Amino acid sequence: QVQLVESGGGLVQPGGSLRLSCAASGRIFSIAAMGWYRQAPGKSRELVARITSGGNISNGDFVKGRFTISRDDAKNTVYLQMNSLKPEDTAVYYCHGILSTGDPVQRSYWGKGTLVTVSS
Repeated sequence: QVQLVESGGGLVQPGGSLRLSCAASGRIFSIAAMGWYRQAPGKSRELVARITSGGNISNGDFVKGRFTISRDDAKNTVYLQMNSLKPEDTAVYYCHGILSTGDPVQRSYWGKGTLVTVSS
């Protein structure tokens, strides 16, 4: 069974930084893409950043150079460095992966989420 486990959320003051990590574990054959989505109270889930196996990166429009996604393939881990955080960045951040467990089919997996609160 595949698991995506996030860590690194918490409370930070406006203008501060946090680094989120997401480790994928289990019987993983290949990873097509991993990324981060977020959902604020009363809002839809939205893309924060994702990175493909080929290194292509997609960011949400609100990122504007403040967040950086990176990965460690040896550890099946993706990171999200968040700088210049704003109160509107407060949300539950979910890790997402598209990966194969041994057959040719790529499947979608979600972590349980980690809460980021930006407040003074």
